[in-house]
Amino acid sequence: MLTDLPNILTLSRIAVIPVLVLLVSVGAPWSAFGAALLFTLAGITDYFDGYLARERQLLSDFGRMLDPIADKLLVGATLMALVGFGHLPGLGIYPAIVIMLREILVSGLREYLAGIRVGLPVTKLAKWKTGVQMVALGLLLLGHEGARFMGLSFLPMDTLGATLLWAAALLTLITGWDYLTAGLRHAVPPPPAG
Repeated sequence: MLTDLPNILTLSRIAVIPVLVLLVSVGAPWSAFGAALLFTLAGITDYFDGYLARERQLLSDFGRMLDPIADKLLVGATLMALVGFGHLPGLGIYPAIVIMLREILVSGLREYLAGIRVGLPVTKLAKWKTGVQMVALGLLLLGHEGARFMGLSFLPMDTLGATLLWAAALLTLITGWDYLTAGLRHAVPPPPAG
């Protein structure tokens, strides 16, 4: 189970977090590039772990439990590192807060609903949100310094990343509301008829 390739890929997303945070803390052009590259590779594993599990018939309860945890740990640690080391431009802390709060909300809803044996499936819009969020975080990790390291200092990575982070926050609000209303249907009894 733990040694199945999909689970190893999922566990790798957790394992890279300390290295990612360390690279962000260095603040050098090479470390910004390294952090963005590591985050991108970790994000790619999120696609392949599920794909391989389905393709090779290696679906497991452990994998279903661990996958969203790994995703939330990676995104949460990345957001905290970007905020903590001053890599979010302007008012970037606000979309970061929205994203973190939504992750906690959805985790709580899923935990409650699992207790009453109700699933909370991932929507297409939530998948789009995740995609936009991952690109935004990768660009913010790269930033101007990483772009300079790559010889692309003319590209406004910070601005592109911040813009996409705001877009991800908007999608986060929409999908968070969808999940909340779906969860409340199971948590709040309907009013009595008549």
